[in-house]
Amino acid sequence: MKIVAFSINPLFPDLVMGGATKHLQSIAIHLGELGHEVTVLCTRRADSSESFRWHERVAVLPILPFHQPFPQPYAIPAYDMAAIVQDVGEHLQTADRFYMHDGEFLFPFAYRHVPTVVSLRDNVYPETLHGSFLFQGDRLILISENSRQYFLHTAGRFFPDYAARTTVIHNGVDWNHFKPTPPDKILDLIPVKPGDYPMVLHPHRPEETKGIRETLAVADLLVHQYAIHDLKVLVPKWLDLTFSPDLRQFYKSIQIEIAQRGLTDHVIFHDWIPQSLMPEYYSLGTVTLALGSFVESFGNSVYESLGCGTPAIPARISSHREILPENLVDKVDFGDVEAAARIAADIIREGRRTPPETIRYLHEHYSVEQQRTAYADAILSARRMGELRYQLTPLDAQTCYTLPPWCYQAARGIYHDFRAGYLQASELEKLLEVFPEGFTWAEAQSQGIGQEAVMQ
Repeated sequence: MKIVAFSINPLFPDLVMGGATKHLQSIAIHLGELGHEVTVLCTRRADSSESFRWHERVAVLPILPFHQPFPQPYAIPAYDMAAIVQDVGEHLQTADRFYMHDGEFLFPFAYRHVPTVVSLRDNVYPETLHGSFLFQGDRLILISENSRQYFLHTAGRFFPDYAARTTVIHNGVDWNHFKPTPPDKILDLIPVKPGDYPMVLHPHRPEETKGIRETLAVADLLVHQYAIHDLKVLVPKWLDLTFSPDLRQFYKSIQIEIAQRGLTDHVIFHDWIPQSLMPEYYSLGTVTLALGSFVESFGNSVYESLGCGTPAIPARISSHREILPENLVDKVDFGDVEAAARIAADIIREGRRTPPETIRYLHEHYSVEQQRTAYADAILSARRMGELRYQLTPLDAQTCYTLPPWCYQAARGIYHDFRAGYLQASELEKLLEVFPEGFTWAEAQSQGIGQEAVMQ
């Protein structure tokens, strides 16, 4: 088959920027190994404008004039959008399948004649959200059940057949790669001494919601309250730092906070780590923190770190509430840096590594082989199913209300993933106890609770 794939992210021959790109590369190469001809269309930028190959049957063409650097890829003139539709459309003329990685090609009229599979890779970025409402493909892949429920409760409300086209394919990890690995070449990139002091890892993009300030707050407690005075915190620098004034300002604000917290001698910024060295990087760490509020659709770093033997502490947000059971990883509610610091201090002092039962669960449920096979099956077996029909269901007295999948009841109140905060509403929590499967306005009023309390 001739398969055309789409990525709004720029792609590189030997460099992977983020989890979504890594999974696209894995899927495309697997399809090539099965004997299919794969053409990946992606964003063009100054340092990636020449075609290259990931495999003898997988060609990558950086030809699409989306705006760079990220964000706002659609902040371009209409003639650039027309060029994108033209380029993608011409490749689709002879394609047997179209695979859209992250749902961000927002022109469904261009692919309706081709069996199309769309994978939504995040819950946050506007282009993906628009893509979820504009979806007219034949199969929609979500990478966690939490993410699937999120889109069913939003875009899926307006299309009766939406749910039938969805499937969950969890991210897979190559456990032959992500395993305990003695640090070697990583030491050429990061000037540290393994074993001489504990190292906290913050392996995330430079975004406020990815948890850098929470990591610094935990480090502050570890150094100044738990007296771990030789602590080091490793933080990667993003590749686009020289291109983006906003990124430079962000790093400047982080440097100010580091100084204010007395952590100047404890935080080490380093270059972005290539995928080939990530097992060494994770193995280098004593504990990995993932304490941000970013509404992850999966959150790879937590599980890759665990696979390399380094315990991770994720915030209990979105998919992290689902991927691993509570007894297999130390989770904390978002914002509870005191609990995170207490757990991290115990891990450091006890020399704790990932428990065997956690490793077994990860290997059983999240293998890259399972992921590749499932994606190949979804793409190769796709058939045209016709246009999704829009249908509005008015809200009336029969409408059933319940806690949406982006909220959960925590000790501090009802947590809202997208507001990154807690609602103290005892009346509402009581109502949810009485009607755990949902309630109508009449049932809410029967408990003395008005519409305003429910809709806040």
